[in-house]
Amino acid sequence: MAIVQTQLGELGIVLGGKQVETGETVEVRSPFDGTPVAVVHRAGPEEVERAIAGAVEAFETTRRLPSWRREQILEAISAGIAARREELARTIALEAGKPIRTARVEVDRAVFTFQIAAEEAKRIYGEIVPLDWLPGNEGRTAQIRRVPLGPIVGISPFNFPLNLVAHKVAPALAAGNPILLRPASQTPVSSLRLAEIVLEAGWPEDAIAVLPCSTDTARPLVEDDRIKLLTFTGSPVVGWGLKGRAGRKRVTLELGGNAAVIVNDDADVAYAAERVAWGGFAYAGQTCISVQRVLVHDAVYDEFVGELVPRVEALKVGDPLDEETDLGPLIDQANAERVEEWLDEARSAGAAVLTGGEREGSVWRPTVLADAPEDVRVSCEEVFAPVVGLTRFSDVQEAIDAAGRSEFGLQAGLFTNDLRVVSDAFDRIDVGGLMVNDVPTFRIDHMPYGGVKSSGFGREGLRYAIEEMTELKLLATNERPVG
Repeated sequence: MAIVQTQLGELGIVLGGKQVETGETVEVRSPFDGTPVAVVHRAGPEEVERAIAGAVEAFETTRRLPSWRREQILEAISAGIAARREELARTIALEAGKPIRTARVEVDRAVFTFQIAAEEAKRIYGEIVPLDWLPGNEGRTAQIRRVPLGPIVGISPFNFPLNLVAHKVAPALAAGNPILLRPASQTPVSSLRLAEIVLEAGWPEDAIAVLPCSTDTARPLVEDDRIKLLTFTGSPVVGWGLKGRAGRKRVTLELGGNAAVIVNDDADVAYAAERVAWGGFAYAGQTCISVQRVLVHDAVYDEFVGELVPRVEALKVGDPLDEETDLGPLIDQANAERVEEWLDEARSAGAAVLTGGEREGSVWRPTVLADAPEDVRVSCEEVFAPVVGLTRFSDVQEAIDAAGRSEFGLQAGLFTNDLRVVSDAFDRIDVGGLMVNDVPTFRIDHMPYGGVKSSGFGREGLRYAIEEMTELKLLATNERPVG
């Protein structure tokens, strides 16, 4: 095999507490300029079986780890990530094309994610339930505990290659479960680096594995009954397909969105525009809760456009490693070409381009559309690109209905100070979370996060993910009288 010069080197899979070179390798390339970033080995069927068998055996250890020890390990992981902040941020920038300043924020969020997991490891509480509700049951009580499920598989996407992996690893460890990871093929290096930190912190060697591999090789990770929970973040087509193959194991799915924002006539228009300029274009719109549809009241529409467009045009597009860059590339050329097709469709249907609408290779200039019909793909599907569409409304109740008319239901945003409007929107927009006076892109890592409809089910956010990764177990006692 020819030697390929890369910036991040050659990495084996993580199995049995060490890096293992399998001989089957793939190149990880920069989404920005296509240069080789790393060479990564891929797991084969034998390595996947070893990982599953090792996780089953390791569960006998992890399930018995006391909470203080799990807390200690998680705190050490958090500190380990913080100590390697710049290295990890550069890794994210290189393999995901994420601007370096944004990549640093992702690393900091991962530090926080493990900090909260360490705290939650001490708060996996149970309860006491009296059972004497019917005559003849005097002296009966129940003790209810949460116990770990067993080996967990996490399948993660490219867009947050460190922190979304952390949202699978951290609650699994806090609950006492082994975890096997299949990272996105475009961004495996961040997961491999995280596993190094997890092992250095003292987590049992067979209780974590990172297995870059083909879809066919990964089948046992989805279908094997020894796996007790599959947690997947990615596209709806793939996610619902995995659920259908998962058998009796639990499944949690976070499958993207088509996020709407309502800007009512009483909103702080400048602030709303500032937040939309961030929420629609951070990481080139490649987040599941990126602002995609903005419904603006007629009374403030022109003011909003006047505030938004200059902010968008001021964003700097270019090399992710440049400290001044706000937007880098889309993850690959195929997605850049898909966006071009969707924008052409919208223009043909009558949409106007207020700014942007141009690309160079895989890099799109941030784009604001006006009056795209509801049934074109940039309006009704997940664009996953730096494209935001504006639509006027005159009746906020109609805007609430329009915001909810989507097959997706992850998060929505609403700018208003009218509590009646907030109440109506919360009641009628079918989403996992409504952000008032902010964009749907807002997420802090300990809050419950997830969606409904095509956006999936189950919740991330440390305490809530721990609940998904544990089982309720009941001990009923009968205190019979003496004598």
